Amino acid sequence: MPPASSNKARPTFLSKWSGYALALGGAFLFATKGIFIKLAYEYGVDATTLLTLRLIIATPFFIAVGLITRYRQRHAEPLSGALYLKALAVGALGYWFASYTDFEGLVHLSPQFERLILFTYPLFVILLGAWLFRQPLKVPALPAFIIAYAGLALVFWSEAGNGGPDVAVGAAWVTASSVAFALYLLLAKPLIARMGAALFTSVAMVGAAIATFIHFGVTHPMSAIPADPGLWTLAIGLAIGATVLPGYLVSFALARISSQANAVIGFINPIFTMGLSVLILKEEISAIDLIGTLLVLGGVGLYTWLEQRPQMINKPDVSSAG
Repeated sequence: MPPASSNKARPTFLSKWSGYALALGGAFLFATKGIFIKLAYEYGVDATTLLTLRLIIATPFFIAVGLITRYRQRHAEPLSGALYLKALAVGALGYWFASYTDFEGLVHLSPQFERLILFTYPLFVILLGAWLFRQPLKVPALPAFIIAYAGLALVFWSEAGNGGPDVAVGAAWVTASSVAFALYLLLAKPLIARMGAALFTSVAMVGAAIATFIHFGVTHPMSAIPADPGLWTLAIGLAIGATVLPGYLVSFALARISSQANAVIGFINPIFTMGLSVLILKEEISAIDLIGTLLVLGGVGLYTWLEQRPQMINKPDVSSAG
């Protein structure tokens, strides 16, 4: 490639390190989600109500970003109504159903176990991509499944010794969340290519909010919205600190560092969650929990390395792609 193009695309030293810092901050804030949810459950709120509070607070931020983004694109080719409807539906899958099942899972599970199950979603992307979208099944990546799920089995065995059948129920809920999020990623990819990440995310969040509010309206009276200041404080932390802010931090990081680097930094997410569970929730971590966590991280890390290796070999520089 021409040297000028390569130099223009190459981030400065300061920009790259600020990108690492932003990615690390985003990973830490995402890791607080389970902590906020477990603390909120101490107020007697259920998963549907808490998810509703989260989106009441967070959705206006995404609407504002969507409107600003669309205004900046006002001279671009108009987008069809069908495209918006697809984005709303995919958003309901990824940010309502996946979030609701995750919240239900946290009724029964510790935050660190919940985070480990969610962390296996890239493996479901492989299976669902091959099954539903006829994407090639990458056989060399299969050892990642074995390693990661061996780790989950260890942690499940440890947790089940304390929680019994309740742990199995929680694991089923969070596994459903992980599968739904993997499907969301597969369905979202072509829509993001058409709409751009910022606009798609805003529309998807509106879709999730609509589905959540309908769900709440069908299952709860309006009087079920709590007025407790302590609960609302936690809901604000969940919506802003663990949803809106980390989402933008990761977006800013991706403008400075590669997606591979961001993914590697994201591996520390379950470690943050484990540490916060010990410090704030006074959870106990056993040696089996630690070994299982390392196996899960190793399995997902192996998958990521195998996934990115062909791209790094065959596509040494795509920075100038429009």
